[in-house]
Amino acid sequence: MKNILVLHTGGTISMQADSTGKVTTNQENPMNHVSVPIEGIQVTALDIFNLPSPYMTPNHMLQLYHKIKEEAGHYDGVVITHGTDTLEETAYFLDTMDLPNLPVVLTGAMRSSNELGSDGVYNYLTALRVASHDKAKDKGVLVVMNDEIHAAKYVTKTHTTNVGTFQTPTHGPLGLVMKHEILYFKNAESRVRFDLDKISGFVPIIPAYAGMKTELLDMLDISKLDGLIIEAFGAGNLPQEVATKLNIFLEAGIPIALVSRCFNGIAEPVYAYAGGGVRLHQDGIFFVKELNAPKARLKLLIALNAGLKGQELKDYMEG
Repeated sequence: MKNILVLHTGGTISMQADSTGKVTTNQENPMNHVSVPIEGIQVTALDIFNLPSPYMTPNHMLQLYHKIKEEAGHYDGVVITHGTDTLEETAYFLDTMDLPNLPVVLTGAMRSSNELGSDGVYNYLTALRVASHDKAKDKGVLVVMNDEIHAAKYVTKTHTTNVGTFQTPTHGPLGLVMKHEILYFKNAESRVRFDLDKISGFVPIIPAYAGMKTELLDMLDISKLDGLIIEAFGAGNLPQEVATKLNIFLEAGIPIALVSRCFNGIAEPVYAYAGGGVRLHQDGIFFVKELNAPKARLKLLIALNAGLKGQELKDYMEG
């Protein structure tokens, strides 16, 4: 018998649509009334939050981490139901924490519990199957949606409403959930893990766009800034004026990490003109590999709360 802990956090999977089609939160989570017709599984479910996922914060993510650590000795796996808007961020945060060695699986729904074609119950039961599977160990935090198993580090929401929204650009999924089997054809790479007691700091994301000047950067109070994420063009390039302005932040000791706004590919210092990636990297901006801006923000925030500085911070951010 596999004992699985389920932590419900809210989101569409626990919501219902009214007669006009508007989706709202419930006081009573319908997932608590789902029978589990899976042999060999015993479920213990807790409503730890009941939040629309735009309300999710790093402090909520940290609470989930501590709850998993607290309960891990009693269970063989953990399933977290979560709203899809920030599911990938919570998954990445947990994947960066020093979790116990048991499967941790996040899932959600794109259609609320009473909508036609609701995917919540199916995804929930599929996540339970994966969390109870022996091969799910040592693969890091997983996201299971629409019969696919994705690594927390790489998965992202790609469509506003489609049930197949969660995809892993460049790499593809780690595995597939079949009718009677669970197939893995990739392994998640090893990761640095942290054990944090608190998470705080102001690390905003600034996106690049054609005709961009320095107005957004001018509005930032350097004294209140802990770090900065830049979502740059292409391989990692910015307008010249923006690059010049960023040097003021660097000189003030503000760590800056850069990702590409492109859906696929990896930011790397290639272009050597003013504002190009080569010069940005030389100036001290970190080039983050294979993360989108929201995850890069969490990575920097976690690193700063873990006390990383100087070369150690650079090595971690660019590793």
